[in-house]
Amino acid sequence: MKKIPSFLLLILLTLQSFAQQKNYNLIIGTYTSPGKSEGIYIYNFDVNTADSKFKSVAKELTNPSYVAVSNNNKFLYSVSEGSSSTLGAFAFDGLKAELSFLNKQTTGSRGACFVLADEKHVISANYGGGSISVFGIEANGSLTPLKQLLQHTGKSIDPQKRQESAHAHQVQFTPDHKYVVCTDLGEDQIYIYNYNKEGKEQVLSVNNIVKTNPGSGPRHLTFSPNGKYAYLAHEFNGSITTYAYNNGKLNKIQEIATTDKDFSGRIDGADIHVSPDGRFLYETNRGDANTISAFAIQSNGKLKSVSRISTLGKGPRNFTIDPTGKFLLVGHQYTNNVVIFERNKKTGTLKDTGKRIELNAPVCLIFAPIK
Repeated sequence: MKKIPSFLLLILLTLQSFAQQKNYNLIIGTYTSPGKSEGIYIYNFDVNTADSKFKSVAKELTNPSYVAVSNNNKFLYSVSEGSSSTLGAFAFDGLKAELSFLNKQTTGSRGACFVLADEKHVISANYGGGSISVFGIEANGSLTPLKQLLQHTGKSIDPQKRQESAHAHQVQFTPDHKYVVCTDLGEDQIYIYNYNKEGKEQVLSVNNIVKTNPGSGPRHLTFSPNGKYAYLAHEFNGSITTYAYNNGKLNKIQEIATTDKDFSGRIDGADIHVSPDGRFLYETNRGDANTISAFAIQSNGKLKSVSRISTLGKGPRNFTIDPTGKFLLVGHQYTNNVVIFERNKKTGTLKDTGKRIELNAPVCLIFAPIK
């Protein structure tokens, strides 16, 4: 056998690496009860063509709605919503696109609805119980028993009776990884916790609390890629609040609407994300709106409206943008599909590709490398 010249080998390896970057694992958390789906689904997604191919499904958890992949891409953690709120751990084989169940632990609360993970801890926001649960990670990726439970106790003014108690809705690391931010829909507050990565018992402790507009229902928050700004989507009125972020502090600099002034139906703001290049922000509304709004991010972090279009389905619970920024995928909880839009990277506008992933009650969509 002839030996391949070194420069040709380098080219082949480069081409192989380039080819691998064209495909990603698309992981989708769903609602299984009452019998709408089977669990956590994994698809192969081609970021050139937006073609997808079903690979596997993990069926061990009930209502595995929100999921998170570990930093090393070897493990996946999922909430299991329901009366007996738990978190589940899986070994994740990115090459085979398969999950292997490891264990599950009770959150000590009710209604886990969001999960966050790094190499040390897995943290859940518990909507029903209005609390945050913190778990350690064993060497094999499984969850330790509950390390810390932080209970919120406030309420707010919502006339629809959804703010009579605390409802922790999301947890996020700050860009500097020094803090964990929790949005509490029931209290109209944002908690900023100190994150003690090496903590054995007290992993989180309150640093400061930011009050939001009464009756707005803070739901999901995202940071700009440069770490300078944070954007908060409010569930009740669909507004977005822009904050300047610095060392654990959020300072409000803008409030902007995502619906017309004369819109009179339910808004139910849902999800919010910034494009990988940091130039555009997107936000979805459910209820009677079922829209996705696009905003240009200006040099001072403030938002300027670009467009607002239908998500082409009902209940756009969550959406994601592929790592290249070419496609935006919206999961519809009630019309049981994922609608795939193509992004114009220059203008931020969206165009329907006509491609769909038919799947019952999709809730959470995330991309992970194939490795």
